[in-house]
Amino acid sequence: MSERKEHRLDLFDDKIREENNIVNIAGFDEAGRGPLAGPLASAGVVLPIDYRNDKINDSKQLTDKERRELFMEIKQVALAYYVTIVPVETIDEVNILEADRLGMETALAKIQKKVKVDYIITDYMALHTKIPLLAIAKGDATSLAVAAASILAKVTRDDIMIELDKKYPQYGLKKNKGYGTKAHLEALKQYGYVKGLHRLTFEPVKSMVEGIEQETLF
Repeated sequence: MSERKEHRLDLFDDKIREENNIVNIAGFDEAGRGPLAGPLASAGVVLPIDYRNDKINDSKQLTDKERRELFMEIKQVALAYYVTIVPVETIDEVNILEADRLGMETALAKIQKKVKVDYIITDYMALHTKIPLLAIAKGDATSLAVAAASILAKVTRDDIMIELDKKYPQYGLKKNKGYGTKAHLEALKQYGYVKGLHRLTFEPVKSMVEGIEQETLF
């Protein structure tokens, strides 16, 4: 029982409120930094100060069913939330770290139009803002607000990949969500990459692109 209490994510957020004498915490997290294909989803959310739900946790620790149930509840109870979809082209242009930062900052701007943000907690991502910010490793397993954001990002991105799977079934995106699984890598070798779907700056796609460019030159 004591172990469960120590892991209560709401207590972490409550401590931040008490130490900083603030009310509204905006939590931010992303889904899709590592895949070879598909966009990045960067989410932000502000939960009511009295909201409690011990089922909310790092989205990777939940089943798809649990995530989807919590996804609906979080959207219903949140004071404000937003999920930014950062396209593959932007990821390739600015790199994945800056794409994630851009996505979170866009979400923050949208949220600020609906509610005053007193404090920000992110999953180890610094943002360009004057609002007090705490960037912590494993934020989605530490802060309730960040965990809620991770669920919003994960479910949103999963649904995008499921739709992309209908258009490009050969890559198994519904199952692998764009990650470099053995089956996805084998499909890349067989069918090649798709511009606008695959991240051209991520290996092994990058080497495939450079190989084709070399062939074109000669």
